[in-house]
Amino acid sequence: MIATDLLIGGLVSLVCGLDRMALLQIMISRPLVAAPLAAWLLGEPLIGLQVGVMVELLWLARLPVGAAIPPDDTQVSVAGTVLTIILGKVLHAQGLELLLLCLLVALPLGKLGQYFDHLARQYNVRLLLQAETALATGNLFVAEFQHLRGILSFSLAALGTYAVIVTGGLLLVPLLWSLVQQPLVLSASWLQLALPLVGVAVILGTINVSRALTLFCAAFGMAFILMWLV
Repeated sequence: MIATDLLIGGLVSLVCGLDRMALLQIMISRPLVAAPLAAWLLGEPLIGLQVGVMVELLWLARLPVGAAIPPDDTQVSVAGTVLTIILGKVLHAQGLELLLLCLLVALPLGKLGQYFDHLARQYNVRLLLQAETALATGNLFVAEFQHLRGILSFSLAALGTYAVIVTGGLLLVPLLWSLVQQPLVLSASWLQLALPLVGVAVILGTINVSRALTLFCAAFGMAFILMWLV
C-alpha cells in the first residue's frame, strides 16, 4: 500500500514537474493544484488542499524563468502531501500537527531541487550544441532525439527532488514526531497562519510599492462594497 502511494505521488511529481518548464506549462505545477491532485489520487483531497494553500505563496514571486532557479515548490507540495498521508497511516496520527511537521521537513529539502535543476540545465546546454550540429548537417532525427533527451533530464530532476524529500521525510518525521508532537499541538494554528503570511510578505517585498498599495486599496474597497450590497 505504501509503495503504491509512493508510485502515485511519483507520477504526479513527474507530470507536474515537467509542467514547470519543459512541457505544457498549464500551471498544474503550482502547489495549489499539484498538492490537491496528488492527495485526491491518494484518497485524501483535504490534506492536499491544506498543503497547497500553505506552500503556494512562499515562492510565488520566484518563478523558474530564464536563468532563475528557485526552490522546487512543486515537489515540496507533492512530497509533503504524500508524506502526510503515508505517515498518518504508519504513525496512526491525524490532524494539522503531522501535516505541519511533514511540511517543515520538506521545505528545506526542497532547496535540493535547485541543484538537480541546475544539473539538468547544464546537461541540456550540451544537448543544444549537439542538436545545432545535427541541424547543420541536415540530420533531423538526431536533433529531435536531443530534444527528447532534454525532456528526460528535467524528468529525472523532478523525480530526484521528489525522491530526496520523501526519503528524508520518511526517515526524519518518525524520529521527530514523539519529540515535537506536543509543542506542535500548542502552536499548529499559529504556524498554519504564519506560512501564508510569510508568502504575502515576500510578494509585497518584490513588487512595486505604489502599485501594491493601489491594489490593496482597490481590493479592500471592492470587498467593502460587496459586503454592503449583501
